[in-house]
Amino acid sequence: MIRMYGFWRSAASFRVRIALNLKGLAYQETMIDLDAGDQHAPGYRAVNAQSVVPSLFVDDGPPLTQSLAILEYLEETHPQPALLPADARGRSRVRSLALLFAADHHPLIVPRVRRYLADALQIDEARRTGWLRHWFREGLVQAERRLSTESGTGRFCHGDTPGMADLCLISQVAGARGFQIDTAELPTVHRIAEACLALDAFARAHPLRQPGAPASHQAE
Repeated sequence: MIRMYGFWRSAASFRVRIALNLKGLAYQETMIDLDAGDQHAPGYRAVNAQSVVPSLFVDDGPPLTQSLAILEYLEETHPQPALLPADARGRSRVRSLALLFAADHHPLIVPRVRRYLADALQIDEARRTGWLRHWFREGLVQAERRLSTESGTGRFCHGDTPGMADLCLISQVAGARGFQIDTAELPTVHRIAEACLALDAFARAHPLRQPGAPASHQAE
């Protein structure tokens, strides 16, 4: 059985849950309460030196960390159904879209950044929320520009089957919606997000369906 440390609200954990579901891999998830600071406890820091989630145990070896690296591992070890296209150019495009979300914009809204804004820079809650809303929306606006104009876009980010880019898109959309950002004004992003959430593998992985989730949330 695959073991995972995650958090219900974590966008990175959301991505990995979807991949495990799509590939039909059974797993057990232990929630690390990021709000309570459990990620900094010595026991968890011994698991993940960065004090972040997710951490994935697939065998007796050390855990896999960083969501995109985990997705690549799952793709290599369980290639069907594929999260990456068969052609090199297609794989490059999908990875580029995935990184737009997971590397360019997600790091700007994670808990350690929020805490630095509050504690070190003494930025009040209203302005911190404005920061988060700006970067959530900026990532989706940039994605809309690409997805609405590039020929590779289909029902999903690349073609008509969900892949790695869709896992990253939906994790950002979920967070944006938690901050009352209306994705309807971004028609391609909105359409793809709805197509993703119509699939059981995505719906079961959604933050609001995880242990500890409240009726509404702000994803990270």
